[in-house]
Amino acid sequence: MTSLSRRKFIRNSLIFAAAAPAVNSGLISSKLLSAQSDDKNRKNKSIRLTWVDGKTPSCHTGTAFGVPWPMGYVPAGSGFVLKNSKKESLPVESWVTAVWPDGSIKWTGHSISSCCPVSEYYTIEPGIPPKSTATVYTEITDKLITIDTGIIRCRIERTGKYLISDIERNGLIILRNCMLTGMRQDSPDISSVPQKFESYIESAQIEQKGTLRTVVKITGFHECEQDRRWLPFTIRLYFHAESDAVRMVHTFIFNGDENHDFIRGLGIRFNVPLYDELYNRHIRFSGQNKGLWGEAVQPLTGLRRYPGPNIGQNQYLGKKVPDIKTWDRSVSTRMHWIPAWGDFTLTQPNANGFTVKKRTKQGYTWINADQGNRSNGLGYVGGPSGGIAFGMRDFWKLHPTQIDIRNAASESAEVTQWIWSPESPPMDIRFYHDGLGQDIEGPLKGVDIDGIKSSVPESPYAKQLDALNITYEDYEPGFGTPQGIARSTDFYLFACESTPSRETLAGFAESVSLPPQLAVQPEDFLAAGVFSNMWGLPDRSSNTLKKIEDRLDWSIRYYHDQVEQRHWYGFWDYGDVMHTYDAERHVWRYDIGGYAWDNSELSTDMWLWYSFLRSGDKKAFRLAEAMNRHNRDVDIYHAGRFRGLGTRHNVQHWGCSAKQLRISTSMNRRFHYYITTDERTGDVLWEVLDADKQLANINPVRKLPGQPFKVKESRIGVGTDWGSAVSNWLTAWERTGDPKYRAWIENSMRDIGKSKWGFFTDTFAFDIETKKMTPPEDSNPGASHLSTMFGLPEVCAELIQLLDVPEFYDAWIKYCMLYNAPREEQKKILGEKYRDPGFVISHSRITAWAAAMSKNRDLAKRAVKELLTNEWGPEPELKTRHIGGPFVLNPIDEAAWVSTNDSAQWGLAAIQVSALVTDAVSIY
Repeated sequence: MTSLSRRKFIRNSLIFAAAAPAVNSGLISSKLLSAQSDDKNRKNKSIRLTWVDGKTPSCHTGTAFGVPWPMGYVPAGSGFVLKNSKKESLPVESWVTAVWPDGSIKWTGHSISSCCPVSEYYTIEPGIPPKSTATVYTEITDKLITIDTGIIRCRIERTGKYLISDIERNGLIILRNCMLTGMRQDSPDISSVPQKFESYIESAQIEQKGTLRTVVKITGFHECEQDRRWLPFTIRLYFHAESDAVRMVHTFIFNGDENHDFIRGLGIRFNVPLYDELYNRHIRFSGQNKGLWGEAVQPLTGLRRYPGPNIGQNQYLGKKVPDIKTWDRSVSTRMHWIPAWGDFTLTQPNANGFTVKKRTKQGYTWINADQGNRSNGLGYVGGPSGGIAFGMRDFWKLHPTQIDIRNAASESAEVTQWIWSPESPPMDIRFYHDGLGQDIEGPLKGVDIDGIKSSVPESPYAKQLDALNITYEDYEPGFGTPQGIARSTDFYLFACESTPSRETLAGFAESVSLPPQLAVQPEDFLAAGVFSNMWGLPDRSSNTLKKIEDRLDWSIRYYHDQVEQRHWYGFWDYGDVMHTYDAERHVWRYDIGGYAWDNSELSTDMWLWYSFLRSGDKKAFRLAEAMNRHNRDVDIYHAGRFRGLGTRHNVQHWGCSAKQLRISTSMNRRFHYYITTDERTGDVLWEVLDADKQLANINPVRKLPGQPFKVKESRIGVGTDWGSAVSNWLTAWERTGDPKYRAWIENSMRDIGKSKWGFFTDTFAFDIETKKMTPPEDSNPGASHLSTMFGLPEVCAELIQLLDVPEFYDAWIKYCMLYNAPREEQKKILGEKYRDPGFVISHSRITAWAAAMSKNRDLAKRAVKELLTNEWGPEPELKTRHIGGPFVLNPIDEAAWVSTNDSAQWGLAAIQVSALVTDAVSIY
């Protein structure tokens, strides 16, 4: 097959020789192809930002957001002006997060402080920002980093165990000695003696030093009593000008032995000096829906004697009570008889219930104070002279969690916000079965893989492959390990000059539980030309388009509701969704091998992000955000043998032996990083940059027929492997502008384009250092249905937008035209030996892309027909069946036909086909 130029291929292709002229055919969407180049209409046009959740927040501690810009629109070195709905210019911190190939700015990050007036919406545009009167001051010495926001002064240790030495407000120390704390034990037996550990700082440095925002990054380990250092951590502290709040993002990596290291408790701990009388000290815990539990250390209400006016009510409201000398003497002279309650605990062991209890002091019994459903994770201890409000994001969703306040009747209270509650069973992350005899010995003959008889007479993986045929679980001894997975938690500290009102604390709790987020409008995302040219805005202008949009909307709502109904919560689980449904049990297949947790399988993340980009739907955003926060940490290895790889779907997130680039790829994570500027996600994008080097250690297709059992020569699949790796390189290139990454990308594009079969080359030999890809000699054309299901169409479209590599374009458009082509047309180019992998709907989007690029009306018609084939059964009804009573534990709304693979792939295909060939869809 000779490499053809783009024009010559479209003109002379054997497949489409009889195609009707396509120019102005009325079937191809031109709006996408012109969106990025329509600079004339964009001159002096500002970009609009609104709150993702659709309402103006009652409070925020400072927020960051990303903004995309069309190529050539914003020169390097530009400043930016932020305006509120009143057209007032506001101070804003700005930085560049990505650049276009021409050096112009592609993405910027921005932050506003809590002192910035809250507006229903904002606009941002290039320009000279106004100078801010509010400033974050920074002082660095060998031992300390001191941050002064103008409201609080925070001293951060650079060595030792204390992350924060103290926080000062109005000349008073409000918090001191903040550190990480925890316990581990050798067995899961709750009676085992725990061993304590605490933070050990290796490094503390300023990561971002700005006028309005400063970020401090701290790294280290948890140090055990016996001098063992484990669980490496990263802490980021965020400070905003004129703010009394500190945001803390904590990430740890599990690098222990899951069979001998069981975490009994994990959290942050700090002390709160108390300056007020016992009866002027206040304790608060948040519930849900602005609910607040609040009492005093020494209560003055409900006594047998009445102390006087405004005393009990002031105490209840958190205000300073009148001087004790003004009280009724029947109370003031008997204060020593009123117990002081020093210890308080809120425990959230699961997603549906928490308890509050208190006691006077250690050695005496706990008294049950109250119960509730879900706590938003906010607490407070302090008084009229000052105190600390503190909170943990996703508190009840990441159960088991806990808040402890101890010694509140002394001069200094101790607060522990537990990420893992010590009152719950120890964290047990061992593999869930004993292997079931799936060892690697005694190869069997005639291995059957997904119904295909192996041409290889024997395989050392025979037992595992046979088991895969029943539970869909790809098991291999030693591979189902959690060593190297991570988890991140967001904390907030509010240094209060006095006890906040109950309404204010309820606002704090709401902002901790669902941090306010600004985002660009869909039309501006689209006009910027980011994340490929394969998507567009919702269009309901015809019956068929409306039908597509209805199903897209329905799917988002369905998964949003399933998270709640199926209780997809928990420390290691929250953020992910299940893979496949079991209609007979009326449950998702949570306990069946590879059918359980989805782990980004078939681009679920991308489906959710594109759904948000085009619609601004808050449900899509929050689903995508939670999935990103989970998958970037839990489903990817950050240390150890599998570093940089992700894990295929399984009963446990780390359980499958298929360790894949396709799960860890930046293609899934870059949305979150660019839209929110999240630094933790940015870290992970760097971590996976060289993940392709793992192809020298692990053959990802070692269990398939004809593949070597061990790595003899590094090989890279053109779809799931190269598509994932080039996404990593692309992200690094646009974040840095480094020509090295561009060379990796362009050279690999040429290697594919110059190969005999292009994208129909199954695998290439791969040099992990130079990234050189060499096609096999005398090979037959082949393709995998999985090649396009993990971001390959989107990244190829994006690369073609950015780089002019004609042979790559030729190879890709051939693949897009041929994959779903009629068999006879495939034979003309690929020969008799080529076998069609199927999955028509998933690939309808590459047919549509080829139609749009070539302006071919027949190809456009074919793409629409492919999308609407319903190849897996009858057309689904967009409704659920309510099931309750004895048939299920909890009432549920069931759509038994839904699977996450189908939802993600149909969703992406529907979004892209309807955008690329809109008119062809309209008349179908």
